[in-house]
Order: sequence, then C-alpha cells, then structure tokens
Amino acid sequence: MNKNFNQWNELKKELSDDTTIRLFKTRDIFFINMGQNIGYEQNGKGNNFVRPIVVLKKITNDMFIGIPLSTQIKDGSWFYKFEFISKSKNNVNVAIIPQIKMFSAKRLLNKIGVVNKNDFIELKEEVKNFIG
Repeated sequence: MNKNFNQWNELKKELSDDTTIRLFKTRDIFFINMGQNIGYEQNGKGNNFVRPIVVLKKITNDMFIGIPLSTQIKDGSWFYKFEFISKSKNNVNVAIIPQIKMFSAKRLLNKIGVVNKNDFIELKEEVKNFIG
C-alpha cells in the first residue's frame, strides 16, 4: 500500500498555520482533513485526506473529541449506525467507535449535518460501553 505521507505533511503544515475561526458544536457532523495515518487508524481520502466525523464533545473553541464515520455498513458493538439529513438527502453512516480521538478545529472543513438527539444519546451509550 502506497501511503502519501509527504503530501499529508505539506497539508498539515498549511492547516497548522491557518488562523480561521471555525464554529462547531456537539452533535455536528463535519468533513475534516483527517490525514494519512498508520496501521489500522482511519485515513482521509483524496488529495485533502477528507473523512466525515461526528463531534462527540466540544472541549474548547479549538479542540473536540470526535468519532470518524464511514458509509460502509459494519456490524458489531464497535460500530453505531445512524441516519442524518444533509441537503435534503438521507445519509446512513457508521460511527467507528474505536477510532475516537481528540481533534483540532483547524481540521474542520464544512458542516454536513447534525446527529438527531436520540441517536446521539445512543451513540454516547455505545461509547461508554466500549470504554467499559
């Protein structure tokens, strides 16, 4: 597998220098510059290494805990499937719970939706069960 770490490092430098203020809140779903990672860590796709995430908890205006999403339906206790509406279209996504991590708001690109309250409550319960 050919991973393009050099391209990601160049983009990461640009993101680090960006001073744009990004507004976000808990339950928001964004496309982010996820990056090129190693092993089984989730990667972004395309030239900008993009992947959708759900904001699980806003820590500060600059940091949040997020869970990467996938459109590939996966079964098991490590995944939580939900739907959200984006531009009048239903989207089915799966939260990849083991990939939970802290993110900088500098990675945020554009908001694509919001998790409904009931699904979000269930997602948080699944996270608690996963962590134990």
